[in-house]
Amino acid sequence: MAAAALPGLGALGPGEAAAAAQALALPAEAFGNDPRVELAWAHRALQHARVYFNLISSVDPKFLRLTPLDERIYAEFRGTFRELRLERLDPEELKSEAAKEKWRPFCLSFEGVVEDFNFGTLLRLDARGAYTEDNTILATRIQFLAIEIARNREGCNEEIHRRGGKEGTAPGGAG
Repeated sequence: MAAAALPGLGALGPGEAAAAAQALALPAEAFGNDPRVELAWAHRALQHARVYFNLISSVDPKFLRLTPLDERIYAEFRGTFRELRLERLDPEELKSEAAKEKWRPFCLSFEGVVEDFNFGTLLRLDARGAYTEDNTILATRIQFLAIEIARNREGCNEEIHRRGGKEGTAPGGAG
């Protein structure tokens, strides 16, 4: 998903970015549908995706630790989602009503344990591809962490690392 696909992200100056970061600490109910807040959330998710893609492009993913809780996250994820194929995610496995019923207890088990566990994050559907509009879905941070920790351990991100990100780019063209 390129920055051009999200108009206005590049227009945030340092002061605006700081104000947005402070605002993001407030509860969602305080904002209603304020487009400035939505833009700040999108900007943060885009920056996170860019950093992560650059990281797996340059560092061997099997050696990455995304959190101090990687072992626990991976064990609980694979205990709950034994059959989930990580190479190419089906959005229905994340977003259908049946999937939400399975994901909800998993995600809530990390409330108060993983910072911003339910923060909106961009997740690649196909582990071999870059963050593009067609290959990206919005997920919670704990879903992103669980899936990417498993992808790193199970070798799904090896192709991105081997290519060094050359056949795809990080979001916003930085890669």
